[in-house]
This record gives sequence, structure tokens and C-alpha cells, in this order.
Amino acid sequence: MAERIIGLIAGTSQFPLLFAKAARAKGYKVVAVAIEGETFPQLAGEVDEITWVKLGKLGKLLKAFHQAGVQRAVMAGGVKKTRMFKDVKPDLKALGLVSHLRHLADDGLLRTFAGYLAEQGIEIIASHELVPELLAREGQYTRRGPSRDERDDLELGWRLSAELGRLDIGQCLVLKGKVVIAVEALEGTDACIRRGGELAGPGVVVVKRCKTIQDLRFDLPSVGADTVAAMNSAGAACLCIEAGRTLVFDREAMVAAADQAGICILGRKGEAIS
Repeated sequence: MAERIIGLIAGTSQFPLLFAKAARAKGYKVVAVAIEGETFPQLAGEVDEITWVKLGKLGKLLKAFHQAGVQRAVMAGGVKKTRMFKDVKPDLKALGLVSHLRHLADDGLLRTFAGYLAEQGIEIIASHELVPELLAREGQYTRRGPSRDERDDLELGWRLSAELGRLDIGQCLVLKGKVVIAVEALEGTDACIRRGGELAGPGVVVVKRCKTIQDLRFDLPSVGADTVAAMNSAGAACLCIEAGRTLVFDREAMVAAADQAGICILGRKGEAIS
């Protein structure tokens, strides 16, 4: 029955909960390893087994999965990146893993982590394979579309985000008047949006795109009602996300909130803003 067991390395956001519900509905036994201070406590009621670990305790994670017979696992939900420099107390296994890294950038760190788990008999697979309904669709989500100036800013942001993605720098850009106002770094998307609004005032646009070098097994971009709330507080006008490579949470609530605030949301593929 090992093929019907799925491991879940759960970070923050509602994605681990949504994944667990979908996996169990499809007949999987879900064995979760949850991160203290990150994972929502409600996850305990959505999985078959759960082990809580401190950030950096790799040995405890491996023990939980091996004891449960986990051979395949997903990573769902992120970790506040600022914790990487303050709250991590790695065990000996984690220290050995980190010693092989050149830097702590997302892509290299997660690939190395996934490679190590594979050596231990645990294959990391793409989490969205079990919840394809959460992936962004192409087209206009909201009643309002972008103005000409907003479209120009979105187009510039789309091109620039591809270049930044090759360098493994963030997933979100904020622009206004064809000027880059804010680039996502450790602070996360919502804080980046708020900073953009503080710097440039109302009318900024937001582009959130999968990194060019992204490993689709982990850290897909995600948006939801909270993203729109951050945009509304910042006076942001438009959001462009990558169709097929972005997770959308609370889709109906997100679109309703955007329509009420007069915010435009687009899902995009290809080379031109539709």
C-alpha cells in the first residue's frame, strides 16, 4: 500500500490544508510533517498522521516518514524566509546538508533538500499534480481590465520578472509609470506590495510570475484573497499572474474582493498581455 501513502511537508498558508483534503478524497493516506510556528494547527484534523518539528530538524522529519512507510512526498506552503537567519537550529543531518550549499537562495536550497530526501528513499513530487484545480487559468478574472498605462506597466513587469527569475530573485514586482518600484525579497509578496504602495502611491501594478529556473515541485507562486487585501491597502490597480504555474486560493472570494475594490486580475501565458 506504499503507493497510496503520501508525505506532506507542510509550511505556512492554507495550501497544506487544501492539499491534504484533496489527497484524502482521492484515497491517499496523508502523513504530515508540520513546522512549528509556520503550519496552521488545523492541519492536524485533515491528515492521518502528523509530526511537529522545529525548523531545521531534518532527522525528526526523516524518522516520521520512514516509520510511516512514506516513499513519495510533497512540499506545500512556504516558510517565512526571514526565519532562515534567526530561528533555524539545524540538527546534525541539516548541518551536513547545508555544508554542501553555495548560498541559501530558494532554488538551490530546495533542490539540494529534495535530492537528499531522494537519497533517503523519499521522492519529492509536484504538489499541484493532486490539486490541478488550484492552478491559475488564462484570461481576465475581474470585471475591469487594465487601462493602456496599466497594460504598459504589466508588459514591462512581465519581461523584467523573467530576467529576475533567472537569478532566483523573488517572484513579485511592483511597477508604476514604467518604473520598478519594489522587488520581492525576503519579506514576501504582501509586504512587497505594501512597500510599493508606500513608495509610489495609488495606481501601482503587481506582476507575480514563476521563476524562469523554477523547479515546479516546490514554491510555486500563490495568490488569494489576502493578496487582494494587500493590494487594496496599497492602492494597487492590477495583478498579473502566470496561468498554469500559479496557485490561486479562495478564487471566488479573491475575485469578489477585487471587483469591489476596482482591481483588475489577469492570468497570462505567452508574450502579450491579453
